[in-house]
Amino acid sequence: MAPIHAGVRIGHVHLKVADLDRALGFYRDVLGFELTQRYGPGAAFLSAGGYHHHLGLNTWESLGGSPPPPGTTGLYHTAILYPTRAELADALRRVLQAGIRLDGAADHGVSEALYLRDPDDNGVELYWDRPQDQWPRTSDGQLAMFTRRLDIEGLLREGEAPRAQVDGRGQTVGPGPRDL
Repeated sequence: MAPIHAGVRIGHVHLKVADLDRALGFYRDVLGFELTQRYGPGAAFLSAGGYHHHLGLNTWESLGGSPPPPGTTGLYHTAILYPTRAELADALRRVLQAGIRLDGAADHGVSEALYLRDPDDNGVELYWDRPQDQWPRTSDGQLAMFTRRLDIEGLLREGEAPRAQVDGRGQTVGPGPRDL
């Protein structure tokens, strides 16, 4: 059997949630997805960049419900791909500012990832992919992913404006000439 066409993508994730407004508070207000449609009192659709929806949230079968207990089958996590490391850093700052605890943070060689839980205890991975030419490979060209500790402080410095230095008189010191 031939493999699936390379252009096939997973289009969206639709999550059952206990409280729609609480879930919107996380996906819209913390992560920054845009609400594209509220579908009655029990569902909402969100996206990035004007797409019809990347995320669907509903309470149709789960209003007031609780998460499945550990040891059961189901979705492990929803992975949200950011286009750059700087955008992942922005997502990390949003999560930390909202007081949300990270479950983990890893460098996988091919990507850098943050792991957390949404208000319904669904696993969420926020990540960015390194360019393919930077992916680790074995001597015979096979992919060689790994899991190492992610430098969170380094990630938080990504995309920040350079801080001005101040001299002993309280004067701002610029970066100096660029063409020495």
